[in-house]
Amino acid sequence: MPAIGKIVRVTGPLVVAEGMQGSQMFEMVEVGEERLIGEINKISGDKAFIQVYESTTGLKPGEPVYGTGAPLSIELGPGLLKSILDGIGRPLSAIREVLKSPFVKRGVKIPTLDRAKKWFFEKREDLSTGDKVLPGEIIGYVEETPLIKHAIMVPPDTSGVLEWIASEGEYTVEETIAVIREYGDRKRELKLMHKWPVRRPRPVVEKYEPALPLITGMRVLDTFFPMAKGGTGAIPGPFGSGKTVTLHSLAKWSDAKVVIYIGCGERGNEMTEALLKYPKYKDPWTGRPLMERTVLIANTSNMPVAAREASIYTGVTIAEYYRDMGYDVLLVADSTSRWAEALREIGGRLEEMPAEEGYPSYLASRLAEFYSRAGRARIIGRPERIGSVTIVGAVSPPGGDFTEPVTSNTKRFIRTFWALDARLAYSRHYPAINWILSYSAYVDLISSWWAENIDARWKEYRDEAFSILLREEELREIVRLVGTEGLSERDKLVLEVARLIREGFLQQNAYDPIDAFASPKKQWEQLRTIVEFYRAALRAVDEGVPVKLIREEMAILLRDLVVTTRYRIPNERSEEISKLREKLLYTLETITEKYRTKVRRT
Repeated sequence: MPAIGKIVRVTGPLVVAEGMQGSQMFEMVEVGEERLIGEINKISGDKAFIQVYESTTGLKPGEPVYGTGAPLSIELGPGLLKSILDGIGRPLSAIREVLKSPFVKRGVKIPTLDRAKKWFFEKREDLSTGDKVLPGEIIGYVEETPLIKHAIMVPPDTSGVLEWIASEGEYTVEETIAVIREYGDRKRELKLMHKWPVRRPRPVVEKYEPALPLITGMRVLDTFFPMAKGGTGAIPGPFGSGKTVTLHSLAKWSDAKVVIYIGCGERGNEMTEALLKYPKYKDPWTGRPLMERTVLIANTSNMPVAAREASIYTGVTIAEYYRDMGYDVLLVADSTSRWAEALREIGGRLEEMPAEEGYPSYLASRLAEFYSRAGRARIIGRPERIGSVTIVGAVSPPGGDFTEPVTSNTKRFIRTFWALDARLAYSRHYPAINWILSYSAYVDLISSWWAENIDARWKEYRDEAFSILLREEELREIVRLVGTEGLSERDKLVLEVARLIREGFLQQNAYDPIDAFASPKKQWEQLRTIVEFYRAALRAVDEGVPVKLIREEMAILLRDLVVTTRYRIPNERSEEISKLREKLLYTLETITEKYRTKVRRT
């Protein structure tokens, strides 16, 4: 690889090189004698401004810059799952084995995929030589893990006639498993892996409106602010409000088939916790180790700032690759605020005109590019298949200020907003999602799934419970001024039932073996019990029964409604909640009848 330029200036992660005629925007280059990985992000005459993804300490003017002629790309193939990569796709475990050190030395070059490991390739039965193959066509399969059957696909930029395909057997990712004669009689050898530029979205035939819910097992999300497969969401919150635990629960419990977890600029101890815990987690849907369907991308706050940008694009490219196999993929980025800080850092080094709070003027467009790669789509190639990429980005606004640029711009491109509240967190209400500030645009879209699979009344009951919470918020100011005694009996009942919703439904213990995950059926039974109790109690109140009497006579049963349904009834026995509901309603009817009798006597 010939040198095409030399360094003239080094300022932090930005290197300026001259003599770069013929170089292109976003071309990957190797910088200095140690050949550090960088990417061109500005060209002025024969000068190229290079964003270096490794530490530039010790680089000096005069050192060479080597061009690659290709954009920054990631290797895609079997072996991605169960791996822990850094921001530019290097496997951390392999780096440790090579360097015999836990520290990542700059300039180390290790491919993303293991070159020595052999995979058993099973070709598609209805495919034979002489067939025309299209971009994205599946030509065979590899069992990557017991959970994921990995489809070997024709790269999206390739098509032609299949001249030869390998027989079933074991192959490394570098061995040829098929030969395609492209148009013009040019031949291309296919391997188990191929490369794809991380900044270029992989093509699809058509994108659909998300219509299926992403089941997370968290009641406040699934019922009140649901996420759809192929949707976009953000979870902003100040320090200590529970972002990391909520994201871990999302990645662990959601019914996505593949999970990509990006630790983008987070603190080293938080990422260490993820690296230690994920290999021990069990997939709740299959009982297998969770890592068999997970890719971790670790880019901590003490790693080079510039690499944070690459980690986001690396993660979403891997997500699109598994989507193209027909899987539902969840990508979790923790956090996009740190990624935006990398943009601000590079923008400052490039001496660009800053916008609000020093962020570059193109912050919004970069966020739009990232979130636009989510979606549920029909995939190119045969056999026909549908896959999805769901993107959830954590945002870390300073001081919990949701008006700061990253949060406010993110809200423009997402459809689910899970706002974490420090006050709820400090009062031990977890997940600390504020039901007043949060919203979801997918409620109407996914309600048909709940109606068909759980109960036709789901949206009606969900809306009624949500209206109770909204009414409670309105009443709080009155209670602060005049106390509860100034309220009508109906409003007193609203406060009582809102408490049941908060404590018995919205709160959830991520570390309790039963309460950590609530199935859709159990969530419905819990919601139905609270709403039907409210309706029955409302009728009793209209007949004159005081809320105080209901609360005192039913104290033990209402406690059971909160405690028993959450901690003692597992998902597979959710029908037991209906027995508690019948007991609640029967007791309430008994109290009402006694009150009627008492009134008649007087």
